[in-house]
Formats: sequence, structure tokens, C-alpha cells
Amino acid sequence: MSNIVWIPLSDLAHGRSGDKGDSFNIGLIAHQKKWLELLESAVTPKLLDEWYGDSVTGLISVWSMPGVGAINCLLRGGLGGGGTTSLMLDAQGKIWGQSVLRMRVPVNKKRATKLGVSLENQSKNQWDMSHLMC
Repeated sequence: MSNIVWIPLSDLAHGRSGDKGDSFNIGLIAHQKKWLELLESAVTPKLLDEWYGDSVTGLISVWSMPGVGAINCLLRGGLGGGGTTSLMLDAQGKIWGQSVLRMRVPVNKKRATKLGVSLENQSKNQWDMSHLMC
């Protein structure tokens, strides 16, 4: 039996995003600073690449910001040229921080329980979107 469960990222963190040219960044801040370790292990460039797919064409980087209990994600090539040249609906990257919170991320069930993370919305796979139903 696997000790990994998938929870909505919004159960672990909140986010803010913005842009610079054709790149956007997403800051993800753990709801509790002690949850940073789960956030760091769950949100990887590979997972972000799977989530955004062809919407992001460049390199994806993730850095830890332990002083504030957060990670910063930089996604290059995701804004169709940027705010002044793009025809995208959101060419300035303002919605990306909210959209990524819908993603499910893998967490170690025992560690998450020990740290007090709610597992009420857990599933056994990444693509279960039942937590989004109204």
C-alpha cells in the first residue's frame, strides 16, 4: 500500500503570481511554515510541466524560500510574448497563481498527518477533480 496521497495544492498553500516579459512567476506560501517541506517535495518543475502542458514552452524552475515558508516557481515562455505583445486573455500572469492551486500534489500521508495537514480531500491519483465540484 502506497504512503503517497494526492491533495489539492490549495489545502497546503496559497499563491500569488505576476509577470516579467514572456515569463511568469508563482509564489506558493505554505499555510503553516512547518508545511514547507511538503510543498518543496510536492511542487516540482516536472509536476508544473505536466499541469501546464503546452501552455509553457520554456524552462521551469522552482526555488525554496524557507525564511517565509514558501517556494517561487518561474515559468518561462508562458505568456505569448508578454503583456504588450500577446493576444492572450491574461498576458500578465495574474491568474496563474490561482489556477495552479486547483492542481493535486503528492504528499507522504504519514508525514502530512504528523504535521497536521488536512487529508479530507485526498485521492489516490493526481487527476481526481471531485474537490472542484460545487
